[in-house]
Formats: sequence, C-alpha cells, structure tokens
Amino acid sequence: MSSPISNERPQPDKVLADIADYVLNFEIKNDLAWDTAYYCFLDTLGCGMEALTYPACTKLLGPIVQGTMVPDGAKVPGTSFQLDPVQAAFNIGAIIRWLDFNDTWLAAEWGHPSDNLGGILSTADWLSRTSVSSGKPALLIKDVLEAMIKAHEIQGVLALENSFNKVGLDHVLLVKVASTAVVGKLIGLTRDELINAISLAFVDGQSLRTYRHAPNTGSRKSWAAGDATSRAVRLALMAKTGEMGYPSVLTAKTWGFYDVSFKGNPFKFQRSYGSYVMENVLFKISFPAEFHAQTAVEAAMILYKKLNDSGKTFQDIKKITIRTHEAAIRIIDKKGPLDNPADRDHCIQYMIAIPLIYGRLTASDYEDNIAADSRIDLLRDKMECVEVSQYTEDYHDPEKRSITNALTVELNDGAVMDEVKVEYPIGHKRRREEGIPELIKKFKINLAHRFAEKQQHVILNKAMDYHTLVNTPVNEFVDLMVV
Repeated sequence: MSSPISNERPQPDKVLADIADYVLNFEIKNDLAWDTAYYCFLDTLGCGMEALTYPACTKLLGPIVQGTMVPDGAKVPGTSFQLDPVQAAFNIGAIIRWLDFNDTWLAAEWGHPSDNLGGILSTADWLSRTSVSSGKPALLIKDVLEAMIKAHEIQGVLALENSFNKVGLDHVLLVKVASTAVVGKLIGLTRDELINAISLAFVDGQSLRTYRHAPNTGSRKSWAAGDATSRAVRLALMAKTGEMGYPSVLTAKTWGFYDVSFKGNPFKFQRSYGSYVMENVLFKISFPAEFHAQTAVEAAMILYKKLNDSGKTFQDIKKITIRTHEAAIRIIDKKGPLDNPADRDHCIQYMIAIPLIYGRLTASDYEDNIAADSRIDLLRDKMECVEVSQYTEDYHDPEKRSITNALTVELNDGAVMDEVKVEYPIGHKRRREEGIPELIKKFKINLAHRFAEKQQHVILNKAMDYHTLVNTPVNEFVDLMVV
C-alpha cells in the first residue's frame, strides 16, 4: 500500500530564496560592473534602433489593439508608442534581440542577458511616469543599470553549469526568471512576494528550441526574448496583487521542474551571485553574427585581405577547414538550404562566406536578395568544421572564456595559406580597451538609423557622460528617444 503524499506546504526551494535575497540585498560595489553596465545599456538601445529599420520586426510592434494609448505608460524608444509595461516590454525586448547584435553570455547554457532590458526599462519608465504625475520622484538610469547587473548575474550564473538546451528548452527561460526577479524589486515586492513571482516563472510553460534549429529555424528566435521579458513583467505584477506562489516548484517529486523538465537533476552552481557576469559579458561589436562565429568572421575578414593582397579571390579557394569548439558545431554548423535570415545568421559557413566574397558582414547580408547569390552556397560547400578539444576546454574555462575559431584555406593551385586563428572576439573582456571605442561608434551609427542629426546630438549630449546619464530620470531619457 502506497504512503500518502504530504500536503504540508514546504519551505521555498533554496534556488528561489537565493535569487530573491540577492536581488533585494546585494550591494554592487565593483566599478567595472557599473562601467560595463553603462556601455551595455547604450549598446542594447542602439541594437534596437537598427532593428526598427526592418519591417519584419516593426510589424510586430505597438499595442495589442491598434490605437491604444496608455496614460503614464512606458514609451518604446525609437517609436511613438506609449503602452502598458507588459506590452512595452515585448516591444523593447523584440527590437533589442531582432538582429542578434546585442550582448552574449556563453557557458553550459548561452544567451543574451541584455534581453532583460525589455522588462527593466518598460517597468522603470512606467513607474517613473506614474510617480512624476503624482508629484513623486522618478527612478534614475542608475536604477536601470543596477537591475541590469543583477539580471545579467541571475541569468549568467544559472547558465554556468546548467544546460537547458540539452533538455530541449530555450535559454529565454532564464530571461523570464531574471526579469521577473529584478522587475519584482522595481515594483516593490516583499521577499515572500518576490519568491512567489520567481516560482511562477519556473512553473510557467517554457519555450522549446524548435525555432532555433533545422528544419524549423525561424523568426520567433528574434522575438522570443521579448515574449519572455514581457511575461516576467506580467508575473511580477500578478505577485504584487498577492497571487500565491509554488515554493517547491523545482524540487517537488514528479511534478516539479527538475523531474518534469531537467531529467531529475538539480541545478548546479559554480559561484554565488555578485557582479561577475556583467564584468565578463561579451559584446557583439563588429558583426551581427551568432556569437560562436564572431571570431570566425573576424578571421574571414583577415583572409579576405590576404587573398586580395596576393592577387587571389574566393574563387581560387578549393577548401576551407574551420577548427572550432563543440558548441559552434552543435549550434551553427549547417549544410543544405537556408530558408530565411534567422537560418542564415545561425550558419557558420554562411557567416564566413559573406566576408570572403564581399569583404563585410552586415545585418542586411542575411536578407533574401543577398542570399540569392549562388556563389555563397558554392563556397559553403567547400567548408568543413572540425572540433578542437582544447578550444572546447578553453571555452568553458572561467578564466579564459575564449571562443576560438581558426580557418585554413587550401587554394586550387595546391597552395595552403597560413591558418588564421582568432581566440577572443573584439567584444571580449580581454579586448575591452580595443572594443569600447568601437562600441561607441556602433551606438552612434545605430542612432543615425532612427533619428535626425539634431536629435542624435541631444541624445549623445546626455548619453556620453556616465555621471550625467546615471543621474537622469528614466522618463526624461526615454523622452529623448521618441519619434
């Protein structure tokens, strides 16, 4: 005879409590974390401005019901929309992620921690406008940066040792969890309410990775994070009403997350929460490419010049060997037809072919008009990916976190060019001194995609000085970016 299952309400799972306590109590003292968050904020907004030039993105934006305006609602930078914070979070999250050009974190699980800015900025802007309308002070951009650092940390630390992709779940699950936690603090949840909110994020339905992989790769991967961060705002607001949580959502036998979705395994942790992730985050600066290919694209650009300098072109290439790490092979090593831009920006062969043919890689190079060039697929067919175990080991090493790719070109005449190896992309912490000036150039270029010259100057006058920006009310800064 089976024993009855206890109906005694358990204490909250330690994972939930640790996240809540970190968000509510941890004081960020590391200057590198604050400085990096500042650049991350600018870069993330800039990525959104470029995305607004793509109709496939803008068709998804705005209120759910056309014409709806929300008094004191959150404004969506680069647009004229003013929405409730849930829908604004979707809008901001979608434009941030659309072109796969915002920051990246690589570990057992990968992802893009600045995706959380969708929920953070929409909530902070809405709270600020509501406060100002009732004669109270607004939140400052510094509050946004603090929330970003903590969201980066939650998403990144959970990702260090826990592979969600290996059980078929998409990394935007971590966006939902991290956004729920930091948005919960912004709206003033108590510790118990915050634990409830985080539990709701885990008990929620989680996205499959279907839309990131052949044969179903598609555009949902460009708005999945917007969906996750907006859902987080919704769950935090529900917890604010007193909606109950589920304290053993992770550990409950049979019905908990571990048993249902994680093959019975508990989460593992390499380190406690601090500001490590923001300090070490990877920026996509030079190329809008899936991050495991960033160094491959840089190597291809070097080879393009070497070929030209020697009087050769891509047409003289017989074979290209790509020595790489395991994650790149698992995610972006693709043969056969590529059906849409979302498919192409997750194919390492495509991302190498474009620079070798054109000497560039831009977001528009994933569009159908460029992909129709038959020379691209002919060159892709000449490429072979090979895993190098040392590269895989260095990829996981917390002291290195390299993303190495090395390209060797064999020519039709039998000559073999010297291998071009790039270990760290320009957006890596080890190349910050080189990378930050380029990141600022990228931000300025992205502003020019959306704003007239006069408005660009107004935004830059506020944004280019750290101390000025962090002490600016959130609503006032967002107002500078409205069209």
